[in-house]
Amino acid sequence: MAEMSYRTALVTGATSGLGRGLALWLARRGLRVFAAGRRVSQLQALAAEAQAAGATVEPVELDVTATDATLERIRALDGECGGLDLVVANAGVGGVTHAKRLQWERVKAIIDTNVTGAAATLSAVLPQMVERRRGHVVGVSSLAAFRGLAGHGAYSASKAFLATFMESLRVDLSGTGVRVTCIYPGFVKSELTEKNNFPMPFLMETEAAVDRMGNGILRGEGELYFPWQLALPSRLLKVVPNPLFDAAARRFR
Repeated sequence: MAEMSYRTALVTGATSGLGRGLALWLARRGLRVFAAGRRVSQLQALAAEAQAAGATVEPVELDVTATDATLERIRALDGECGGLDLVVANAGVGGVTHAKRLQWERVKAIIDTNVTGAAATLSAVLPQMVERRRGHVVGVSSLAAFRGLAGHGAYSASKAFLATFMESLRVDLSGTGVRVTCIYPGFVKSELTEKNNFPMPFLMETEAAVDRMGNGILRGEGELYFPWQLALPSRLLKVVPNPLFDAAARRFR
């Protein structure tokens, strides 16, 4: 694929963690970055940090679960900036959804953000990118997408949806000039993972994970998995027979 130059980017879920780090990483490399999220004060702090480094980050108040407003806002940004080159659907939430104590409210909250919100974010600008014959859409899935993790059915399923959605987009958009990347992080230090009360093998520092994401995006990689120590067994689990997987999952739980 031909090299692509990036001028503008939108990153959702930019108030903390990977989204915040990636927004700053891209801005420091000369992109005009629209950092989207619900917590405006944290976005403003990010913008100030970027400005101090001579970079440009513009806060965008956005709740991806409000899909009509999300579509309208992203399309408006696309028009205002002369076309978004890069859109990263990073906003995501987690939480326990154990089948023995299943709460629809928790399941719905995960689906609204990780599935509906992500799909709306990517759908908002794809037609314009195809028309311009340039652009790049990125979905941040998870290594949890490969099998249904014990106690986290809604989260695993939501990330599996995004992975499959991105795969279909990649196939459909071949030859259009629009790039598609799906990222599968493992455990990364963030607000999301600090709430976990279970072992997190090969936990990565945020900065190291962001660097891998940023470089993978700019290289135009179709898929990106990290850390390899967790990515390899996670992918192999896909072909493990159900009885073996179920027994292992129960022990981990």
